Amino acid sequence: MKSDAIAFGIAGMAFGLLAGWIIGSQQAGVREAAPASSPAASSGEPAPRTAVLDDAKVRAFQSVAEREPSNPTPRVELGNLYFDAERYEESIKWYGEALKLRPNDANVSTDLGVSYFYTNQADKALEQFTHSLKIDPRHAKTLLNLGVVRAYGKQDLAGAEEAWRQLIALAPDSQEAQAARRALDSLKSAHPGGTAARKPGD
Repeated sequence: MKSDAIAFGIAGMAFGLLAGWIIGSQQAGVREAAPASSPAASSGEPAPRTAVLDDAKVRAFQSVAEREPSNPTPRVELGNLYFDAERYEESIKWYGEALKLRPNDANVSTDLGVSYFYTNQADKALEQFTHSLKIDPRHAKTLLNLGVVRAYGKQDLAGAEEAWRQLIALAPDSQEAQAARRALDSLKSAHPGGTAARKPGD
């Protein structure tokens, strides 16, 4: 386990940049990307806020959500707003409500899982990603995030490698696959002998 911790120290910067890309692009085309840093890569000091909550938009979407209790869309938008403001407890609430109304939405499910990760709930994040992959086994963002949470949240480097290689095989030309290749290069640099046999605690 100590050798894995050392490897994470070596690869931490690359993983931090990767995690920021993942979260920043999570809702590409729906909301403006917000850079983020991984809890596992932090130096102990809270990261400065890079986005602020748009209170006017929050009030508008809350009003719609109250008027339309069966409409998941304003709840997704509220989740996005709180996520961008790095207020992940609130994003969990709204993504969870949206998912109850639209349970087969892999994007919302994965956003919920990422929110769990950013509140240091790695196991719940992994459970949520499992749900996402039941909905869509080829969901690229889920596979990319699955690798990050396995690596950061569980120090399961072999599991992270497995998820990223699966992503590359399924969607080799995607942006997510490009990020997965960069992550695998970081693992290879940190573990020249390979990661396939390494599990948490090894």
